[in-house]
Amino acid sequence: MLFWSLVDTISPYARVTTAIAPFAAASILRFAMGRNKLTAWLISIATMWFLVNVLVAPYSEGMRDDLHSIQSMLR
Repeated sequence: MLFWSLVDTISPYARVTTAIAPFAAASILRFAMGRNKLTAWLISIATMWFLVNVLVAPYSEGMRDDLHSIQSMLR
């Protein structure tokens, strides 16, 4: 699966950046342009993008390993 191998190769900081950057950009545009339909759509799309990134992240191999190591540390 090509997508999962690409996800596993980027660093955790890059993953966070790709999740947050569209929302931050849409928020800045909303501040600069005011409330209108374009900025409302951009905020909605960026929020969905962030949600997908948060929900999909635990299924990547690196994240599963991290979650298992945290569970073993808490036992």
